Amino acid sequence: MSTPYIVAVGGTLRADSSTAKAMRCVLDAVERRGARTRLISGQELMLPMYQPDQAERSAAARELVAELARADGLVIGSPGYHGSISGLVKNALDYAEDLREDTRPYFSGRAVGCIAIAGGWQAAVNTLSALREIVHALRGWPTPLGAALNSAEPLFGPNGECLAPRVAQTLEAIGLEVLSFIER
Repeated sequence: MSTPYIVAVGGTLRADSSTAKAMRCVLDAVERRGARTRLISGQELMLPMYQPDQAERSAAARELVAELARADGLVIGSPGYHGSISGLVKNALDYAEDLREDTRPYFSGRAVGCIAIAGGWQAAVNTLSALREIVHALRGWPTPLGAALNSAEPLFGPNGECLAPRVAQTLEAIGLEVLSFIER
């Protein structure tokens, strides 16, 4: 079997995005086990609004779709904005529609780890639920474990290190579930 390739998509436009740090923790865990990874976050998600009837795509949109198609497994992370995923992340996920006629349409046959971070438990849980529903709609397999994280508690240090051992364990477990699904 070739080396697994896992792509993480999400985060915010903030340079110090907690969501990007959480996804990086998941990717670090699978890299330690030999997987190749790619994080697509921040400014890379500044894409034109998805328009299904417009065939022309920006270079960044074409790259996102190519990375989604190439991925053996995925991690999607979103901040909780008003009880659901952010528009930035939703727009990026809308580009998966361009995979509808791919040999593996949408996220077919792929495990997807889901991470939601919000300034309160209710928004974090609602956002995680929304991510899992979107993954199902895109024919992906949400991992049994997802992470709903409350950013009202200190989660990450300035260099991205996870400050909460249980959160670190959860993020690593999500990565291992994605990797385990790929290896099966």
